[in-house]
Amino acid sequence: MAKKHYVMVVDTKRCIGCHTCALACKVENNLPDGVWWNRTLTVGGDEMDTPEGDYPNLQIGFITLACQHCENPACVKVCPVGATWKDEETGLVMQDPDKCIGCRYCMVACPYTGVRQFNFEEPQFAAAVEVGSMDAFNHQKHTVEKCTFCATRVAKGQEPACIDVCPARARTFGDLNDPNSDVSLLLSKRPYFQLLDEKGTEPSVYFLT
Repeated sequence: MAKKHYVMVVDTKRCIGCHTCALACKVENNLPDGVWWNRTLTVGGDEMDTPEGDYPNLQIGFITLACQHCENPACVKVCPVGATWKDEETGLVMQDPDKCIGCRYCMVACPYTGVRQFNFEEPQFAAAVEVGSMDAFNHQKHTVEKCTFCATRVAKGQEPACIDVCPARARTFGDLNDPNSDVSLLLSKRPYFQLLDEKGTEPSVYFLT
């Protein structure tokens, strides 16, 4: 079986900054209070959801930020115990909380600020019951966690939870090694950029412009 390279393509012209993808991620992965694997950042004013400029000449845009699932992940190189690794069959960068020793070297090495979260205390949950997937990440004190591109869903032939809920259809997920996939076709037709591509990490999240 040919190796896959799963990527996320985000259309910045379609994204309306509704934060639905972030909320879906939080529910699907039963994320603890205060932990967000996926965030929506405002490109505009100094505060969230505020434009730049003076009325009526205002501009605003949005960038969703999560683990970039790099082809050349800096985090993997520095982890001393193999708690973060790249799955060679899918290209996904994974995290094992049972192996993590909480050294946070991966967080220092990662150039994408805030995509990795560290549980300083025992995880707390607003809901009285577990939510989301039965295969949800095992959240533990003094360990690092991050977006997995919903690897357990992908293994079942499903798409990440954030894809299904986007009301603007701004997000597309698929195998870049398949020239006929939706992601391959989009990237062949539209201009795009990657975050901090000058760092040499080869991120697997593409932003259409």
